[in-house]
Order: sequence, then C-alpha cells, then structure tokens
Amino acid sequence: MGFEILELIAGFDHWLAFGLLALIGCKMLYEAKSMEHQPKAKRLDLSTLLLLSVATSIDALALGLSFALLKVSITTPIAIIGTITFTLSLLGATIGDKLGKTLSNKIEILGGIILIAIGTKIFLEYVA
Repeated sequence: MGFEILELIAGFDHWLAFGLLALIGCKMLYEAKSMEHQPKAKRLDLSTLLLLSVATSIDALALGLSFALLKVSITTPIAIIGTITFTLSLLGATIGDKLGKTLSNKIEILGGIILIAIGTKIFLEYVA
C-alpha cells in the first residue's frame, strides 16, 4: 500500500509542498506589510490554520510512508520526534509571545521568507 501511495503522489508532492509553503509565506508577507501602520495583535483565521494543517499533514504523510517503506519500527522515532516537536513548539510560543509584542511585523516578514525558502528548497531538491 505504501508504494502505491508513493507512486500516486511522487509526481506532484514537491509542487504541493512548494505551493502551500509559498502561499502561506506570501500571505504572511502581505499581512505584515498591510499591518505596518496598525500595531494591534491579530488572531489566526480559519484559512491560515487549515493551510498550515494541510502542509503539516503532507509532511507527516511523507515521513510515515518513509518509515513504512524502510520497514523500521516507529516507536522510538515517534517518541523522539514528539518530544522535540513539543519542546520546540512550547519554546517558540513562549519566545514568540515576548518578541511578538515588540517586533511583530519584522518577525512575520522573517517567518514568511523562511516558509518561502523552505518551499523553494523542497522544490529544488526534487527538480535537481
């Protein structure tokens, strides 16, 4: 089953990852520029959360398929990945809360650029 899914998505997975990350990155850049003169905090909207969840799910699907194709136990990697993800997410949220109040637009611009760069890297790895 893993090989069938891999063959199904192998032709366009890099385009999908690039497109989603570039879209989210560009949205962040646009919002940072349009909010320059309005320093109030904003909440995540449903469309942004859905796009981020799809991008994350695609990444998790690729990792799960890799483990299935390698025929390795996933218990240890799940524990390590889960622990690191939780720790870095908590750290990022804590630091983001403190820095976001003073550097909100600049941090959002940096985040958008990073997402676009990651998407471009994924795309170039498959094309080259």
